[in-house]
Amino acid sequence: MSTEAIAPTSGELAIAQRVQQLQAMIEQTRQSAVTGILPGASASPSTPAQQPTAFASALQAATTSNAATPAAPGATGAVQSSPYDALVEQAAQRNGVDPAVLHGLIQQESGFDPNAQSGAGASGLTQLMPGTASSLGVANPLDPAEAIEGGARYLSQMMSAFGGNTADALAAYNAGPGAVKQYGGVPPYAETQSYVTKVLGYAEAYRQVHPASVSAGALT
Repeated sequence: MSTEAIAPTSGELAIAQRVQQLQAMIEQTRQSAVTGILPGASASPSTPAQQPTAFASALQAATTSNAATPAAPGATGAVQSSPYDALVEQAAQRNGVDPAVLHGLIQQESGFDPNAQSGAGASGLTQLMPGTASSLGVANPLDPAEAIEGGARYLSQMMSAFGGNTADALAAYNAGPGAVKQYGGVPPYAETQSYVTKVLGYAEAYRQVHPASVSAGALT
């Protein structure tokens, strides 16, 4: 047999090129799964100017839902009934906060589990840290009435600190007021932005189900 190389035909070249293209697409998809960047998208991280735009869109969606039917359990915007609704309404009224927002905060913080504990040391329905609970006069954060009252009081303090801006107040509840002051609003933390969006989504859903008992003031 001759050892001379046989030149590939045009059809073979086309097949080889297509295989290379497919391999490149597979590799790009694999990289996308690792980095979270979609094929064709820029590999550079979002700029600070882009992040608020995405967050603003999510925030608007969370606060403009018109669905009267609760979403599936566990979904953002789903109304979770609890035996503490009366306590939430009363604590919200005493502290001058929107009961829908307070309800949404508790749903996000603890799922209405009065014995909820976080790895960071927060506990109870409103997930108060020991120092914060003490400053709010909460002796036992695992007591539902005390936890709700303390959470409402702290939310009211954050609302006052940030000029009645609900999103900023919730961000301060989650990330601390220092972070909100540092960034002049909701900080660019994925966890905090998700937290604010979810709480406001829960609040909006709560208003749909309890329109007569909620003071649905405009959120800023």
